Amino acid sequence: MTPGGARLIILDRDGVINEDSDAFIKSVAECVPVAGSIDAIARLSKAGYTVAVATNQSGIARGLLSETTLSQIHGYLSGLVEKAGGHIAGFFYCPHGPDTNCSCRKPRPGLLYQIRDKYGSEICGVPVVGDSLRDLQAAKTAGCTPVLVRSGKGEQTLATGLPPELADSPQFANLAAFVDDLLN
Repeated sequence: MTPGGARLIILDRDGVINEDSDAFIKSVAECVPVAGSIDAIARLSKAGYTVAVATNQSGIARGLLSETTLSQIHGYLSGLVEKAGGHIAGFFYCPHGPDTNCSCRKPRPGLLYQIRDKYGSEICGVPVVGDSLRDLQAAKTAGCTPVLVRSGKGEQTLATGLPPELADSPQFANLAAFVDDLLN
């Protein structure tokens, strides 16, 4: 069960919470929050939502960072959110490369199922906020509600065009705009 029976929201990390980089986020120093994202997560927490993060981190498989460094990056983001009065319940990540046939790398829904199993929560209809087609595809496959933000790679995702089954996904400028809409 989600803590206290709270509602669940699942966020992608790179491009949603922190700025994305084609060179990968390999250290805390490279992890720069997207404007408004930290306060947005805190607002979700204060409104009774359980916030979980589902993120592909193939930099581990590529040898660009270790799981220890990834944990430090996640600790840094958690600390920022806690200073703002919020909480990230958990970070769920796929450490595999794009050529690995694993079930946890988005667009497959394995990470979302891990979150479901961890919190004992039904995820049908749960918002999954992402900036890439693979985020939206994983959400759709898992029965969640895909939400696209135009931060990170979101504009590029839109320019490429969404497939018909995702064309009606809600779109927002960034996580803060999504949270404004959700809570108001």
